[in-house]
Amino acid sequence: MTTQKIDHVSVTTQANVYFDGKCVSHNITLADGAKKSVGVVLPSTLTFNTGAPEIMECVGGSCEYKLAGSQDWVSSKAGEKFSVPGQSSFEIRVTEAYHYICHFG
Repeated sequence: MTTQKIDHVSVTTQANVYFDGKCVSHNITLADGAKKSVGVVLPSTLTFNTGAPEIMECVGGSCEYKLAGSQDWVSSKAGEKFSVPGQSSFEIRVTEAYHYICHFG
């Protein structure tokens, strides 16, 4: 099920802007201290590096992604998630706005 709303959070009002505005997100902190970001990737092909493990949850639009070391592009649409190991990277290919929640592990 797609996350529609996240209650009781602290939001960092300064946006994180990456790749000349092709990815924009805001950091949020839940009441229990868990950290996430919510954002959008505009049409492009980008490579992201990870520090901590991440779960990317699609809440709107779609993308294709390829994890480091893989040759395969995999599609992800609203209601779907994919996991990225820490200290790794992934490529993302977007043809329509991809709205996401990044859950940091």
